[in-house]
Amino acid sequence: MSAQREVVVVGSANADLVVAVDRRPGPGETVLGSDLAVHPGGKGANQAVAAARLGGRVGIVGRVGDDPHGDLLRGALGGAGVDLTHLSTTPGPSGVALITVGPDGDNSIIVSPGANARLTPADAAGAREMIAAASVVSFQMEIPLPTIVAAARMASAAGVRVVLNLSPPA
Repeated sequence: MSAQREVVVVGSANADLVVAVDRRPGPGETVLGSDLAVHPGGKGANQAVAAARLGGRVGIVGRVGDDPHGDLLRGALGGAGVDLTHLSTTPGPSGVALITVGPDGDNSIIVSPGANARLTPADAAGAREMIAAASVVSFQMEIPLPTIVAAARMASAAGVRVVLNLSPPA
């Protein structure tokens, strides 16, 4: 990639599967919810899209699965103007977040990492040029810690500002 990126996100992309409920079920209980809504999400993808919508030149280093959710995520990121050069497709499922939303708007989320769990330090190394050319590199805890550490070291060595969202807590 020849163009410098202001923001590089090394992180997650998830399909958000959302159901609204009147109340959350207790152990062993079933409750009815709304129709299922599927949205592109994931802390990393959300950061990348937000930065691109604010006018930033943004690239993402991540992984999606070779499933329909991966297609959804690629389409949403690309449609927002995020550079997908280092968004790899991995055999198997994409990351998925199962989200219930209560009537007060409060949510509960379970994340199945899918392809996000297979983002490696080697993936970061393959994006070394893009990382070193950025103004800011952003991370979240939805990808493996060794990958975060490797990419953060690359960014730091190049004098690039590193931002880490400590969510979800490890």
